[in-house]
Amino acid sequence: MENQNYFAHETAVIDANCTIGKGTKIWHFSHIMSDCTIGEGCSFGQNVVVSPQVVLGKNVKVQNNVSIYTGVICEDDVFLGPSMVFTNVINPRSAVIRRDEYKETIVRKGASIGANATIVCGNQIGAYALIGAGAVVTKEIPAYALVVGNPSRQIGWVSEYGHRLHFDANGSAICPESGEQYELKNNQVRKI
Repeated sequence: MENQNYFAHETAVIDANCTIGKGTKIWHFSHIMSDCTIGEGCSFGQNVVVSPQVVLGKNVKVQNNVSIYTGVICEDDVFLGPSMVFTNVINPRSAVIRRDEYKETIVRKGASIGANATIVCGNQIGAYALIGAGAVVTKEIPAYALVVGNPSRQIGWVSEYGHRLHFDANGSAICPESGEQYELKNNQVRKI
């Protein structure tokens, strides 16, 4: 892999036919399997496994002990917290081969998944959603949603900076860090 434009620790394993973007860092004991597409500026902590055909956008941050299984797509700026878990089969059995039954899971731009959370396959995590530590996601999560618990339940909304939004009677809220304004209408949030 001469002339590579990313960093891989000497203990990392990179299989053939991977596309890895410029400036990406792959740390200790991580394994990037064949046919992955990884965007620029990504970071993989210790002991990360990226299964074949996974697609990750730019600036995806993957913390220690995360396995990203075939069928997972993460858009740009996604954060995957330490030891969070993806699945890719709804009804796994050791004696039954279900490689043709992998379900697609999409994590949209800017979403964050907290430490030890579990994402059941076949669901979509909306843009900038925040999944709390230890949550178990069993259904679609809307953009900007704040979800916690097992099974996960929505308890509010967050800004693109990850701050809880407090909407007034007119359905308006302002992020305390960025000053950006958000609108809540028909149980959907959008940045104005």
